[in-house]
Amino acid sequence: MTSALPIAKMIGSNRVILGHGIVHVAGDPSLSPEEEKNLRRQLVLRAMDALESEEKG
Repeated sequence: MTSALPIAKMIGSNRVILGHGIVHVAGDPSLSPEEEKNLRRQLVLRAMDALESEEKG
């Protein structure tokens, strides 16, 4: 999970999940606690799906 997608691709990462932002990759302090929990859950689920997928490239 990263906020720097071009860098992750440049170094050859093959399963990259784009996070929310540079400072808060896995969260958003402007959201309510419940909304942030949902955001984090979605990011983690996407990351888990990426780990289960076939490697690309």
